[in-house]
Amino acid sequence: MGKRLKRFVALVRKETIQVLRDRSTLAMILVLPLIELFLFAYAVDMTVDHIPTAVADMSLDAQSRAFLDALQVSGYFDIEIYVESEAQVIQAIDKGRVRAGVVIPPDLATQVERGRGQVLMLLDGSDSFTVQSGYSAAVAVAQAQAMELMVEQVSRMGASAGSLPIESSISVLYNPNMDDMLFIVPGLAAMLLQFTAVNMMAMAVVRERELGTIEQLLTTPIRPMELMVGKMVPNIVIASISMLSIILFGVLWFGVPFQGDPWLFAWLSLLFLASALGMGLLISTVAQTQRQAQQITMLLMLLSMLLTGFIYPRTPMPPAVRAVGDMIPLTYFVRIVRGIITKGVGLSFIWNDVLSLAIYGAVVMIISAATFKKRLD
Repeated sequence: MGKRLKRFVALVRKETIQVLRDRSTLAMILVLPLIELFLFAYAVDMTVDHIPTAVADMSLDAQSRAFLDALQVSGYFDIEIYVESEAQVIQAIDKGRVRAGVVIPPDLATQVERGRGQVLMLLDGSDSFTVQSGYSAAVAVAQAQAMELMVEQVSRMGASAGSLPIESSISVLYNPNMDDMLFIVPGLAAMLLQFTAVNMMAMAVVRERELGTIEQLLTTPIRPMELMVGKMVPNIVIASISMLSIILFGVLWFGVPFQGDPWLFAWLSLLFLASALGMGLLISTVAQTQRQAQQITMLLMLLSMLLTGFIYPRTPMPPAVRAVGDMIPLTYFVRIVRGIITKGVGLSFIWNDVLSLAIYGAVVMIISAATFKKRLD
């Protein structure tokens, strides 16, 4: 047992020295996730406001001006140009000059008096987030204007406007200001951690195979399992430092509150790291070269963005697509990280995902060890 421990410690020491010597790669591993954090956090904004808008106001009366003022006050629409017809509005959208258009008919005031005022809103359907934000904002502004006009009409008739028969009170839990950063940053931290861990492990093994140093290690008494675990230890430490830096920047720079238990988060992050490193080892048994390992890792990152719930909800996805997402550890950890950081929940609320992640980690480690040993033999 003593000799085996000495061999393992020597291997870990050798791997640590090798990692620290490659300072450019080490710096990239630690700095690149932070750069990606800033890029994604500032670029992936699902609430689009200040949409450039073209207006064709053929009414030019108080009603049309009030509606256009309400659109601008909402903060979602910025009137860039005024045109004369609906065709010119569509032409401006086609040219990319604006993302939305407003067409006000010449008889808007008459329509309002009859209770049937209609204003045409045109949105650029090539941008889904613009459509979602613009549509919701336009509906809200139109409803507010309609309610204001109804109150004015009732008041003009000499009656009391009174109160609405139904009042709704809306409360948004965990994110009352509906700040996208509170949604993006925790999931982004998990995705970057997975990418870093998988890429480090896959590239480290493939690089040694290309250089022929793995065969030299196998001539020593070190066993394949010891070699695999010894390679994982330095990578776990580096990935943990990367994770800590990402979370600190998320909390201190982007103002994302950390609601849960940091120690619980730390232990579950190590569990996730083991699963991600096991997947990286599995990729290394498939890839023949470092280029292939990079391509597979990038494919995994793309699938992680689409299928794990990081950006898009998994509920509407077909069962076959969800099954593909279930084979990615980020699927489980993204719910864990949002539960701990954003909601502040404990283990009793996320044990299902923790158990799934633990089983996943055990299975992928067993498969990786078996294929790794077979590949070395």
